[in-house]
Amino acid sequence: MQSRALPRLTSYSRRALVLPISDNDRSVQLCKLVRSICSSNYPGSARPRREGCIRNPKVVQERPEWLIGKLCRDGRIGEARKLFDGLPERDVITWTDLITGYTKLRNMREARELFDRADSKKNVVTWTAMVRGYLEAKQFLAAETLFLEMPERNLVSWNTMINGYAQSGRIDKALKLFDEMPERNVVSWNTVITALVQRGRMEEATELFERMPKRDVISETCMVHGLAKNGKVDEARRVFDCMVERNTVSWNAMITGYAHNNRIDEADELFQVMPERDFASWNTMITGFMRNGETNRACGLFDRMPEKNVISWTTMITGYVENKENEDALKVFSNMLRDGCVKPNVGTYLSILSACSDLAGLVEGKQIHGLISKSVHQKNESVTSALVNMYSKSGELVAAKKVFDYGEVSQRDVISWNSMIAVYAHHGRGKEAIEMYEQMRRHGFKPSEATYVNLLSACSHAGLVEKGIELFEELERDESLTVGEDHYTCYVDLCGRAGRLEDGLKFINRDEARPSRSVYGALLSACNVHGEVGIAKEVVKKVLETGSDDAGTYVMMSNIYAASGKRKEAAEMRMKMKERGLKKQPGVSWIAIGNQSHAFVVGDLSHPCFDVLDSVISDLSNKMRKERNMTSEAEEDYELLAI
Repeated sequence: MQSRALPRLTSYSRRALVLPISDNDRSVQLCKLVRSICSSNYPGSARPRREGCIRNPKVVQERPEWLIGKLCRDGRIGEARKLFDGLPERDVITWTDLITGYTKLRNMREARELFDRADSKKNVVTWTAMVRGYLEAKQFLAAETLFLEMPERNLVSWNTMINGYAQSGRIDKALKLFDEMPERNVVSWNTVITALVQRGRMEEATELFERMPKRDVISETCMVHGLAKNGKVDEARRVFDCMVERNTVSWNAMITGYAHNNRIDEADELFQVMPERDFASWNTMITGFMRNGETNRACGLFDRMPEKNVISWTTMITGYVENKENEDALKVFSNMLRDGCVKPNVGTYLSILSACSDLAGLVEGKQIHGLISKSVHQKNESVTSALVNMYSKSGELVAAKKVFDYGEVSQRDVISWNSMIAVYAHHGRGKEAIEMYEQMRRHGFKPSEATYVNLLSACSHAGLVEKGIELFEELERDESLTVGEDHYTCYVDLCGRAGRLEDGLKFINRDEARPSRSVYGALLSACNVHGEVGIAKEVVKKVLETGSDDAGTYVMMSNIYAASGKRKEAAEMRMKMKERGLKKQPGVSWIAIGNQSHAFVVGDLSHPCFDVLDSVISDLSNKMRKERNMTSEAEEDYELLAI
């Protein structure tokens, strides 16, 4: 504090010496100045700011210019303006302080009125403050115009304008201005290099980096990050190894590069020799292990952390969810609450609710909902959407709607509406999904690509073919949206469920359609349901022409042949599948009883209650055969799924 207070105190004492007052009064005023300085909010000072000195009439009279600057920095622009208007004379610093105060509050109209006044005093700092204000207020044209009108410019002026162009994505204009600079400093070079790296223009960034007369840790770290992010990890390592000075950010950038490029062992080697680690270092390594599926190593590193923040806990939870180890995610969340050192944030709740959704864990989901309702995140739209999704996947449609209705319409976003439409789609409530969509449009929300995926899915499950086709055509007419694979798949599924297989085939044969494996799969599945061998053969032929060797295609076609009584063709498809060494992934299901989940995999006989369960399923299967009067031929081709 002393290093900052002393120069100001010296300045105030000089001003006091020229005031027409007695020596005694001068001493009293200087004592007040000292107390005022010591009571200000300086870094490292434990004493709170005292506002009494600002209200003291003597202080106002003795140093109004300083007080105006202080009020502007504190955001008290109204009080600053009153003092400013009462001054008989104002210097350029005072003008600049007040103008800057307005720009920081985004009040560019008042700032410009002051700036344009005939009696205003301006220098290059004042002009630069106005340019920066326009840039921060996203008024780029006004900033550009004012910059061109500047009578003189310094390095800060040029760097401010270049940074403004870079931040707004106008990289080419930033580069043009950079080339026009009469002189440059390291900030100029770093600004354009960083902008190029952020936009992925690594060749240009590398060229500028090599031309740079003097590099610093910022420019070198930026290049390490950019090269590694673009897959050039070895080049990034060469830059890293040549760095004269490295900070923690530099080390983290290199470690992140290795981790994101699946070179986790090299990331770990670097992590082990780091001279100093911060939260980001530990969290980066944990994320890297999780992304590479090495959950045990991530867990071991997490346990060794000297201190954990909310990102550390959330990283572990998210990692387990992404690796489908949702029970472990719930355990980590429970440990986080038990630890009590940090509170969950939005990211934590989104990840753990995703785990509950995947497990259909209604009990756990309700408990987490209770925690959210007592936190500051209860009205966060992303959290609300995650809750809606969790209740939906747990079969609680009424609870999902209640959560959605709890929030105010003004606080909803497109994600919230999409979540509720998806709920109705998931439960086959097509009419309700369309009603929700119409409400969304009435409230002024523009649908996204995800909205139409949910709507088409809802129409498909509810058999609303004509409405689904109408919505698909509406999507195609909207040039601001992209028709993707999911939309095509939903459309074909819509036709297939309604038995309109010819329409589905015509659709995928259109010139503009680019059918994927999922689109073909939807039509093939419909052929299986409706016993349509001819169209199925054509679809399989198209799939095989793409070079795809998907076991599911062969199994599906074999089943279609078998259901139609064509046992020879069915056997041939199975044989082709074996010749290519293809195996279908086994199906998995699970059920939660009490606090324990029971998982079942095709062909797995290890469950302790297997004999009892097998007997029950056999009995149910026999009853189903009798009910449906299944033929003996079809019976032989249906594989009983072992528990």
